[in-house]
Amino acid sequence: MDYTPLHRWDVSCAEAERLQRALRERLVLQPPPDFAPRLAAGGDVSTHRDASRAYAGFVVLDIVSRETVDAVAVRAEVTFPYVPGLLSFREIPALAVAWQQLPTRPDFLVIDGHGLAHPRRMGIACHAGLVFNLPTIGCAKSLLVGRYGHLGEERGATAPLVHRGEVVGMAVRTRARVSPVYVSPGHCMDLPTAVELVLRLADYREPETTRRAHRLVNALRRADLAGAPPPPHPE
Repeated sequence: MDYTPLHRWDVSCAEAERLQRALRERLVLQPPPDFAPRLAAGGDVSTHRDASRAYAGFVVLDIVSRETVDAVAVRAEVTFPYVPGLLSFREIPALAVAWQQLPTRPDFLVIDGHGLAHPRRMGIACHAGLVFNLPTIGCAKSLLVGRYGHLGEERGATAPLVHRGEVVGMAVRTRARVSPVYVSPGHCMDLPTAVELVLRLADYREPETTRRAHRLVNALRRADLAGAPPPPHPE
């Protein structure tokens, strides 16, 4: 699928922060009026923080049947350093290589990372939504900013994630008595819809979208290390 880069990726950290603040003004924090999704995609990148090679991929699945519709994983070079809060500048160029090889356009995208739950309200899920022009959700396994209060132990329990007096996301218990994930809107998305979709997609701790994407890119990384053929699509 095609996409239009919004800016250069070879920038300094200071310029990257400036771009985040400017791009923040382009975000739409509500789903499209006719939003009735059937195909969901998960995007993930596997790389060591000091490595120059990344493994990036997408898995598209039918949210009703849970069947994998399409999947692609690629090898890509990374040039931007690992800097907390600037993950999109390191990982989106690699994701873009995979995106251009993905035959099926999903209705929305779940990224393994944050959306609004970010110091400048411009996490990788926000940035990816703008770059790929798609409703996008951030679903992270660890906190970047914010705190939350009491969270019940049952599946579906939620607690607002608050940063500087603003609700920027939600801690969500996707399985009973299992550590929560941290859900926040990316682009063309609001928080209630993001939480609803993550819970709908989650059979385990992570939603199936990013869980399968994570397995796919890590399998390609392991195959490279072992000199083995690329892995099949995850189910």
